[in-house]
Amino acid sequence: MSTLPARAERRCHNAVNPLHSCVFFSPDLGAEMAKIGIEDQSAAYFATRAAALGAVGAGTVGATFYNFNPVLVARHVPAVWETASPDVVLGARLRAADATLRRLLGEEIIASDAMAEAARLALRATEACTPHARPLYAAHADLPVPEEPHLAFWHAATLLREHRGDAHLAALLAAGLDPLESLVSHTATGKGMAIRWILSSRGWRRTDWEAACDRLRKRGLLDGGEELALTEAGTALRAEVEEATDRMDTAPYEHLGAEGVERLTELGRGFLFTAAAAGAFPASATGRD
Repeated sequence: MSTLPARAERRCHNAVNPLHSCVFFSPDLGAEMAKIGIEDQSAAYFATRAAALGAVGAGTVGATFYNFNPVLVARHVPAVWETASPDVVLGARLRAADATLRRLLGEEIIASDAMAEAARLALRATEACTPHARPLYAAHADLPVPEEPHLAFWHAATLLREHRGDAHLAALLAAGLDPLESLVSHTATGKGMAIRWILSSRGWRRTDWEAACDRLRKRGLLDGGEELALTEAGTALRAEVEEATDRMDTAPYEHLGAEGVERLTELGRGFLFTAAAAGAFPASATGRD
């Protein structure tokens, strides 16, 4: 039984994870990737997130990323490794993380005691992460920890994100939700990204989306009306997916302890507020259309 307050690990994840993911929305990442010859946005995303796995093929990327159209993945992987090796990509990614965090948070926060404390807490949490059946986490755990506190914090946030993300995929599989059904059902909770952004970034067509909606309706998980809304059964299933994810992701936060989790959440929220105010996330990614 957990010794933490209810959903403490989820609150901490929600505070820290955006400071990992903001790099993938950043123009700094695009600039760094262009310097090494990768200019296509999808190719850059696949390369930067998969590079820790090595020069893997489309099948591995599609399986570990889960909700992308395999056709889109195969368009860029493994060809992207002919342009830049995984090690070169990882170097560009770290430079982009440095530039992004400095731009969004400012030099005062970057050099602050609070940032150093956040890095220590987040790294301590990762000590209890486990690699079993977590390929993206395990690959990133093999990377060295950067020396500068803000980059060490970003590295730890990446480990925590991939540790939870791999667990989340297991929960989706257990719930019988395929990649696009996962996207549709999450969007129907009202917490997902804009449908147009999902279709564009994940490589799906509107007809694919509608087919997934039909499958969910046949299972009694999606309402039959024009509005995208879950039924009671659908709401319960999505809640169980999140609860299962929490259960599989408890160890790092139990290791950190209630006081440490509360403090890391507080620090993460402060950084996130500053980053969001500086335009960390594009408006086009939010909404329901």
